[in-house]
Amino acid sequence: MSKKKLVVLSGAGISAESGLKTFRDSDGLWEGYDVREVATPLAWKKNPALVLEFYNQRRKNVLEAKPNDAHFGLARLQDDFDVTIITQNIDDLHERAGSKKVLHLHGEILKMRSEWDESLVYDIRGDIKLGDKAEDGAQLRPNIVWFEEPVPLIEMAIPVVLSADIFVVVGTSLVVYPAAGLVNYAPMEIPKYVIDKVIPATNSVHNVTNIEKPATLGVQELISLLKN
Repeated sequence: MSKKKLVVLSGAGISAESGLKTFRDSDGLWEGYDVREVATPLAWKKNPALVLEFYNQRRKNVLEAKPNDAHFGLARLQDDFDVTIITQNIDDLHERAGSKKVLHLHGEILKMRSEWDESLVYDIRGDIKLGDKAEDGAQLRPNIVWFEEPVPLIEMAIPVVLSADIFVVVGTSLVVYPAAGLVNYAPMEIPKYVIDKVIPATNSVHNVTNIEKPATLGVQELISLLKN
């Protein structure tokens, strides 16, 4: 018998418990930076050195961070379910915890790409510097989807959500679009679980069980509920 498809949409709240800060809880500031100065195409055009410095530091933070119980719990669900994680996070903590199918909507901090050709992508563990070039001669930039840029992988994520037998939202405030809109593609009749310290508004969504807890405790409760 084939496993049920369990689709997870994860956000900043799950990585926060591994010590990775985001701008979500701090009035548009991210580690003291205004996101408009470091996470938009205009910021890149205006001051690429500052943008590279910002993401070089984020990369260091990610490499120092470790997956937490929420990441490991979701990975363990693969024993009983066909799990796909659609994440808004740019870290690799889901993968390090053992999750096999992870779709990064907003890019990956451990990858870089040509600023001209987004198909020229390379792994990166150290710093990206001004003057570092892709094979097409263009400056390398983080392989991150900035604010005001399209989110190409959303087209891949929608059919995944449409095919779900169970849909889980963990650690996201459901305010960043288009990712937040994915919840509306989950079939109406399937069970849905929303895990967050502060449950976001999901009035238009049916069959929802809210688990108002941090991700680590919430995923533990989710596993118990799914086993019953």
